[in-house]
Formats: sequence, C-alpha cells, structure tokens
Amino acid sequence: MAKKGLRAWVKENWVDIANKKSDGSFPKCGRSGGEKRKNYPKCVPIAKARAMSKGQRAGAVKRKQAKANTGPTPSRAATFAPKRKKAMGGGFMSRRMGMYG
Repeated sequence: MAKKGLRAWVKENWVDIANKKSDGSFPKCGRSGGEKRKNYPKCVPIAKARAMSKGQRAGAVKRKQAKANTGPTPSRAATFAPKRKKAMGGGFMSRRMGMYG
C-alpha cells in the first residue's frame, strides 16, 4: 500500500457505513451537536465503501461493534476480515499422521 500524506488523508471523504440513510447514501463520519445515531459508527473513505459488497460492509460493522469501545479513544477494528492461512501439507489428517504416513 502506498503511503499517503496527512493532506491526502484529510481530503478523502470519510463516511459512516454503519448508519445508512433512507435514500441509500452514507452520512458523513463524525457527529455535530447532540446528534444521535442508531449504531456505533464504522468510518471508511467513500471510495472504499462503494467498492465493498453489502456483505463486506455488514461484516466490517459487525467487527467494529463487537470491539469493546471503552476509554477516551475509539477501538480499531479491521475493515476486512483477515485471510486464513491454509495448513501446509494438506490439513488435519496429514498433520496427525505425520508428513509421510
């Protein structure tokens, strides 16, 4: 992933994918005044939100809401699920029987 400067990061349009509006758009990230939202916000750049499938967005929101959000700073949760590594040698039985049987 290419490193971006702070200016580029600030210029990205960050939206809350946990609280979709009735017209199908996403609200801007952050709240003003005493605004209330139904779900705890999960913020991503709009380009990433549009590139994600409905299931990917739901999974990202679920991971964010599963984190314990206590303390002065928000907890960080992965936007995408970590990829699972396959066992070398084939799987459970090959490990149990040894590499060569």
